[in-house]
Amino acid sequence: MASNKKKRRNLDPLSLSFLDVMFCGFGAVILIFLILDHTSTVADVISNPDITAEINLLEEEVLEGELGLVALRNTFSDTNFEVVTAQGLARRIQEQIETFLQELAALENSSVATVDSVEKLRADVEALEEELLRLQASAFEEEGNSVRQFMGDGNRQYLSGLFLGGQRILILVDSSASMLDSPLVNIIRTRNMPVERKLQAPKWQRVIKTVDWISTQLPITSQYQLWNFSDSLSSLASTDRDAWQEVADRDQLNAAVESVKTLVPANGTNMEQVFRAVANMSPLPDNIFLITDGLPTISDRGSSDALVTPARRLELYEDAVEELPNGVPVNVVLMPLEGDPSAAAAYWQLAQYTRGSFLTPSKDWP
Repeated sequence: MASNKKKRRNLDPLSLSFLDVMFCGFGAVILIFLILDHTSTVADVISNPDITAEINLLEEEVLEGELGLVALRNTFSDTNFEVVTAQGLARRIQEQIETFLQELAALENSSVATVDSVEKLRADVEALEEELLRLQASAFEEEGNSVRQFMGDGNRQYLSGLFLGGQRILILVDSSASMLDSPLVNIIRTRNMPVERKLQAPKWQRVIKTVDWISTQLPITSQYQLWNFSDSLSSLASTDRDAWQEVADRDQLNAAVESVKTLVPANGTNMEQVFRAVANMSPLPDNIFLITDGLPTISDRGSSDALVTPARRLELYEDAVEELPNGVPVNVVLMPLEGDPSAAAAYWQLAQYTRGSFLTPSKDWP
């Protein structure tokens, strides 16, 4: 009996209840402390007027930026529509002028033509020519100095120093095999790949983007011609290589730029024939863009050497430069090429001598 009473005292539930009360009280104290500390922190942030004002200011700037972006997009769409309308009217007026001129020539050659008929047609032609000039001026004011646009990545301003003016602008694009890549090993490897891989070569894609960028900088009132050259020479803008094209003809300019994307770089570089063809143009260009990556490798007389040394390439370059007409600025955009150390100095001297510009672009330009 004594041992049973002792066991009952050991199992007294009062001790367990006391421990429960202690732990519950301790937990309640911790919970109250956490609630009070969080409330104090939030109150400090809310009660700080500087932080609140800065947050409100940033929210207002974000809202203004979004509204400004929407307004700019709407303005750009309206401007494009007005320019297209003006260009369409100008094209129709130009067609009417040509029709009236033909009728005027027919009347002047006819024995039954009356003076009144001839004078009336002349007055109509003069009126249409004035309207055409007004529409061209309107398009110039609406769209600025560029007939095309180039959309780059980011907010960089491409200040190249290139002379972008002129009334007759000639763009020369080197489409030789070396334009596929910079290291010689990669050039040989890419040259043996399918056409699709050649067209997507990073260096050649930079050339395409450079031509695209230059086309967006052409003055809308000027004329242009776009040539590509390797061991031969051809025009990408027209069937007649020497015929100057109007920059204001946006469709024609777009087609010329798009044709660059279908070129497959191949063969060597004959620059002598290019500069001789430039000298034979009439009228001569008053600004030239030369996009290349090195000195020429062949001449009009051809080359039987399997490997053209740097000294020989410099001789071919000097022969080619002698064919250039005097007084025409040459702006050189030099792409990188391994194994042609004399190219940079030679083209820099050419740009300086002709009062042009020399540019060796970075990998992300333009």
